Amino acid sequence: MKHLSSILGAAALLFAGLAPAPSVSADQTPGKTAPGMTADVKPATSFTAKANASVYGELDFGNRQEHEFATRGLIDAPEKLELKDENGRIIWSQAAYAFLDKFKKAPESANPSLWENTVNNHAYGLFKVVDGIYQVRGYDMANLTVVRGRTGWIVFDTTMCVECSRAAIELIEKNLGKFPVKAVIISHPHVDHYGGIAGVMDKEDRADPSQPIEQQLAGGKIPIIVPKGFTEHAVKENVYAGKAMSRRANYQYGVLLTPGPEGRLAQGIGMGQSTGTVSFMAPTFEITKTGEKITIDGVELEFPLTPGTEAPAEMNTWIPKYRALWVAENCTATLHNLYTLRGAEVRDGAAWAGYITEAVTRYGREAEVTFQSHNWPHWGNKLVNDYLVNTAAVYKFINDQTLTYINQGYTSDEIANMISLPKALAANWYTRPYYGTVSHDSRAVYQKFMGWYDGNPVHLNPLMPTARAKKWVEYLGSTDNVLAKARKDFENGEYRWVAEITNTLVFADPKNTAARLLCADALEQLGYQSESGPWRNEYLSAALELRNGNTHPASPAKGGNDQLMEQTAPMIFDYMAIVLNKEALQDADFVMNVTLPDVNEKHMLRVKNGVLLVFRDTLSDSPDVSITCPKNALFGILSNDRDAVAKNVKVEGKAELLTLLMKNMMEFPIRGSVPFNIVEP
Repeated sequence: MKHLSSILGAAALLFAGLAPAPSVSADQTPGKTAPGMTADVKPATSFTAKANASVYGELDFGNRQEHEFATRGLIDAPEKLELKDENGRIIWSQAAYAFLDKFKKAPESANPSLWENTVNNHAYGLFKVVDGIYQVRGYDMANLTVVRGRTGWIVFDTTMCVECSRAAIELIEKNLGKFPVKAVIISHPHVDHYGGIAGVMDKEDRADPSQPIEQQLAGGKIPIIVPKGFTEHAVKENVYAGKAMSRRANYQYGVLLTPGPEGRLAQGIGMGQSTGTVSFMAPTFEITKTGEKITIDGVELEFPLTPGTEAPAEMNTWIPKYRALWVAENCTATLHNLYTLRGAEVRDGAAWAGYITEAVTRYGREAEVTFQSHNWPHWGNKLVNDYLVNTAAVYKFINDQTLTYINQGYTSDEIANMISLPKALAANWYTRPYYGTVSHDSRAVYQKFMGWYDGNPVHLNPLMPTARAKKWVEYLGSTDNVLAKARKDFENGEYRWVAEITNTLVFADPKNTAARLLCADALEQLGYQSESGPWRNEYLSAALELRNGNTHPASPAKGGNDQLMEQTAPMIFDYMAIVLNKEALQDADFVMNVTLPDVNEKHMLRVKNGVLLVFRDTLSDSPDVSITCPKNALFGILSNDRDAVAKNVKVEGKAELLTLLMKNMMEFPIRGSVPFNIVEP
């Protein structure tokens, strides 16, 4: 029997984008190495060295503007930054990147452009944006920003982990004095922006959400101000597909990789994810319309909403007193994702561009500085406008050019290989593909408008990957012959093809050590050449697993239950429907009434041939079973915690149907002893 407390604690890890720590299966470990091949990390080949060296001729490395901005205004920074949790476990380290100082230029195993971004992100500490606005950068993947009011601080975003935000606040207080927090503003519902809130304020200091914002501000408590739809998206995004997102996030952020010239570098929007304690406090006030104004501690703030850009709910902030524009994560000194590799709904490039141009229209004449939740500010009215306009132009170009190619009949694969930014846009350091890429953003546009199907009927119903791989091997004849040709292609620097063909062999026979190792070597070189931090992480993580087996992160973030408890009843029902053992209930057909007095809700559930249907705000006149309980007691049903259900749930009618439903809930959250495979069957 699963106990509710442990279940909720494990589920909370999903919100950090990290999977619980599973064990490694012995049968997934590669066997003996083939002659001349090893499972060791390799240096850059001559082809990779040449490819990376060519980057110096493509970009203006003499332009140090972004580096100057990344380091401008430093007030204080510890000589060595290494943050630990209460058990002494390192949860964030800039010290791990001390190797950067040993190189005058990028090593052959790193794309020089990504190396430059890594150097800039290694600039950590307390920085002045303008007199009255300060940022702690490099203490987590996201920044913690404070705006000085008449008597205290207005905090913008709170990092991902409590240990990081607490250290950031301590650095601020050490240098700028200790002042009370008057309000917390969270720009959007991604965990790296709100997870550290418990390091900024205590839960008992949270304002009363039932009061108008004016009363919240006047009452001596701390309002938490967010864009419309924040809570729903914060709770929901990583739950429904939580296990898959967690596993894939480990690849995207290089959780298994060690920082180093042949390992993890920056992510484009920071050094990576911290692995401390994730917290959550429900907001007390939502901004519901663009242009809404609130004066906090003598500082007027204006909030333009930007839904459907980098997050489903997001907002910028204009601070006229400082002629400063907070652009959240809509501009980040890098090309961002229209599609994120961990998995999420695609984002709208045209809308993204539109909200940036709206900011130019509203504030472009006055703005003297833009600052944001990742990376560093940009100063000067002309440069601010250039920064905004060029960033908008990049997203609009990708959107429009992809549609142009779509209407010429090109597929997603073709467009991703064809599209490139105009030279003038590509030349800006702040639009380089350190996080998102033009290739993948174009695929996102294709997906948004056309879906997965490329129009070729051959691809309507393809074989399973393993079956397809075995047929390829059958047609190719000798595996040894294929490997011999692949080795030659590797020696010629054709790493993309080598990775593809050897991975086909791996899917046909996962125990083919020679194929695994050659595939790993090819992926490794692709990682070394990548300008995108996530691309590098993906390639190198895959190489690591092919060489060493399917492993797991040793230090996952710790999460509490607060965020999970914010799920609405319909959201809990939705998750029940996902984890329901549909095969076991394929012959079932019954109706359950659910009454939740604490939230004043009534819902009807129907289990119909393995499907859980939810009928909101209604009850059946003739249910098979009825239950009455507090909303959060539904977690007991979800987790098959019979003791909790017996204690908290009143049952009328056929109680055996409730038992049937409970025992057919698969493990919550869905956890296996080993993370699912990615680069092998």
